[in-house]
Amino acid sequence: MFKFITNKPFWVNLLAAVIIFMLIVFGILQLLGSITNHGKYLTVPSVTGKNTTEAIKLLESKGFDVEIQDSIYTDTAKMGIVLRQIPDPNSTVKVNRTILLTVNRLTLPLIDMPALEGKSLNFALDILKRSHLKLGDTIFRPDFMRGSIIEQQYKRGKITSGTKIPWGSAIDLVVGNGLNLEPILVPDLLGLTYSEASMILQQNGITLGALLADPGVTDTANAFIWKQNPQKLNELNEPEFIQPGQLMDLWISIERKVQRDTTTLQ
Repeated sequence: MFKFITNKPFWVNLLAAVIIFMLIVFGILQLLGSITNHGKYLTVPSVTGKNTTEAIKLLESKGFDVEIQDSIYTDTAKMGIVLRQIPDPNSTVKVNRTILLTVNRLTLPLIDMPALEGKSLNFALDILKRSHLKLGDTIFRPDFMRGSIIEQQYKRGKITSGTKIPWGSAIDLVVGNGLNLEPILVPDLLGLTYSEASMILQQNGITLGALLADPGVTDTANAFIWKQNPQKLNELNEPEFIQPGQLMDLWISIERKVQRDTTTLQ
């Protein structure tokens, strides 16, 4: 075989070598083309606004790879949908191109509760809006800080700044309504549930002081008041008076220790 090659003129051998090289290169290019789907293109379908899971299934069924580029939250769109896609819908791309998706989160993000106490009502409302929170109830309570926030509440309980709460939560604000110097009769809360007593205190502008629970109390709202300070009557059996904004301490129990006199005015 080598004798056959050496017996040929040099230009014949050179030409043969060039032809063989070109055949090898052509074969490699054909092989790479079949592996990489060279020359094959697809149109990217529009998945914006679709459910994320359904969008991924659709893109993969069309021959695309899919990657979640970012997961954000916006309250102007449904949760769990595709917000943006790259490349854009109806773009022509190669087969196996990776489609990048930006999706709206499936769960609400947690944010820090801002500090509102001591601020004016208008300023507090502006802070709530910028913090992606909303106003719940507005409760007015006698206090010298008229027009200012004296307490911030979440789900009827006091909440401190920095506490993590879901985006869009409703925050109740207790606002100072000035001090009314006219004394009022101490309400009779004995035998009521704590929930009922809290309403009466709020209506009369009286602030809850200490709440002392007997052992076994787990449901505070439905526990019964069995002692209060100040009491409705003094040692001479005369009505006691209290100033709006003053504190009243309550003792609660799972049992109704004091029977309620339905003829007694609250």
